Amino acid sequence: MTEGLLVLQSDFGISDGAVSAMHGVANSVQRGLPIFDLTHQIPQYNIWEASYRLLQTINYWPEQTVFVSIVDPGVGSDRKSVVVKTVKNQYIVTPDNGTLTHVNKFIGIKEIREIDEAINRLPNSGESHTFHGRDIYAYTGARLASGSIQFEEVGPSLPLSSIIEFPLKDSKFENEGFTGIVDIIDRPFGNLWTNISRVQFKQLDADYGESFQVSISTNGSTVYENILTFGRSFAATDIGEPLLYVNSLDNIAIAINQRSFAETYGIGTGMNWEVKIRKVPQVVYN
Repeated sequence: MTEGLLVLQSDFGISDGAVSAMHGVANSVQRGLPIFDLTHQIPQYNIWEASYRLLQTINYWPEQTVFVSIVDPGVGSDRKSVVVKTVKNQYIVTPDNGTLTHVNKFIGIKEIREIDEAINRLPNSGESHTFHGRDIYAYTGARLASGSIQFEEVGPSLPLSSIIEFPLKDSKFENEGFTGIVDIIDRPFGNLWTNISRVQFKQLDADYGESFQVSISTNGSTVYENILTFGRSFAATDIGEPLLYVNSLDNIAIAINQRSFAETYGIGTGMNWEVKIRKVPQVVYN
């Protein structure tokens, strides 16, 4: 009987044996350990997206679930390998390189421990320092999920203030509308998920079918500007037409019905991609 579940995330893709090797390591710790894949299609080296995908997923898993997240361009460097315990009693095993940013801000972390690699490392893994996902993270995650070790046995405690985080920008009301950022691309569909919440958006007296001016810019240069309809779902517009809608995380998103908005307009994600949304005044005819 296992103590928890193991959920794996990486930028490894599925074209070679890396993910299978991690599954194998976990099963070598305890055969039959429940293992699930969050995603292995994080764009290579994109720590920001790894951070966001944890936020997107973690609330839907029960207590004691162990997440292993490996997007690790600094593998083999002096960045720390850690396990954190969230306020909801879940665990994340990861390099401390920014991957914990969104979970720490929007969910909360109550304890962090550095992995003692002298104890929590796959036996006979040699002197290789390029596959810590297999040799350290999957191994430690499986030991924790199976109950082979307790959280306190991971390694020494670290101050919460030591967690490496990306700067985050909150959405705000200005110029009769809301300004936020493109948090993430809804892959593979290419929709833009913003950090403007439904609650904020509703402050604009937004009703389905109404029109809103949407502007997207990066580094001060406008990439897209148009009038979009706020729809309940994609059925609110014709194929090929853009719209605003509320996504599965209760934030405002921007899409083209059955097309990729991100690819069509070359939109990226993160702090440098600003979104402005304001209501278009209705014309009243006498």
